[in-house]
Amino acid sequence: MNKHSEGKGSEMNPLHTSTPIFESLPLTNALGVSVFLKMEAFQPVGSFKIRGIGYACQAHHEKGAKHLIASSGGNAGYAVAYAGRMLGMKVSVFVPESTPAWMREIIRREGAEVIEYGVSWDDAHAHASEVARREDAAYVPPFDDPLIWTGHASMIDEVADAGLSPEAIVLAVGGGGLLCGVLEGLHRVGWNQIPVLAVETEGAASFAGSVKAGRLITLDRITTVATTLGARTVAEEALSWSHKHPIVPWIVSDRDAVDACVRFADDHRILVEPACGAALSTIYNRAEPLRKKNPVLVIVCGGAGVNLALLGQWAQQYI
Repeated sequence: MNKHSEGKGSEMNPLHTSTPIFESLPLTNALGVSVFLKMEAFQPVGSFKIRGIGYACQAHHEKGAKHLIASSGGNAGYAVAYAGRMLGMKVSVFVPESTPAWMREIIRREGAEVIEYGVSWDDAHAHASEVARREDAAYVPPFDDPLIWTGHASMIDEVADAGLSPEAIVLAVGGGGLLCGVLEGLHRVGWNQIPVLAVETEGAASFAGSVKAGRLITLDRITTVATTLGARTVAEEALSWSHKHPIVPWIVSDRDAVDACVRFADDHRILVEPACGAALSTIYNRAEPLRKKNPVLVIVCGGAGVNLALLGQWAQQYI
């Protein structure tokens, strides 16, 4: 922890790493203003998730929990499994039937038990919550938890400590955990008016829909290649933030998201998931809210759910 997060669990040794921040000349040239990247793709589990989830797991560990239970078919489950291994705790991850075999194996490699339940994350979440209550285990949700938001906020501490003062921040929104954490971090360091471009894909735009409706909405289903953005309902706290901080919901197509993944791989030799590509696409496509902001910071959230073969398949399908 650093000076901005004193009193926020500074006695704990973070499970995440402090990630690089650097200017991307390809993205700067694309947008026409300076674009800096916060490289959360370089976390030990490949995504930002370990910040907040690691913080939450440590908090449960310090309170005496022996068993962590999670519900996730992707990055969050991987982060809980990693945190549990590092803390010496038993971990059970409930995944929906749609979770690919290779992702289950990544989670198992960390020593976690993987249990299939239901057809969607919502099914796995409801069941995992009940099992945690019944077994007196600590339940770690993927995004809707104040501990997780506080952990994610540490990335803004690092930006401030690096001396970078962005005029806009771009990030992807799934369930809203990253958004809530970044906003908590912005207010912690006194950046209360820096606008945030909150990016979703067309088949998973529950945050934009909620902001438009003025209330939480639940999507009938998720229809996007960016499956890690696939929360049918965002965290209530994310909607609450929209009333007290300048947030611009922004929706992009699957094609835009995948195209950005390919271009980013060419530009930086780094693979990211379409969820991250959604945020990056706003730079490549010169999203109007960003054109007069200088510099712009992009949270490169990363993701473990990508490899060369998958990126090639997505490119063939969408580009």
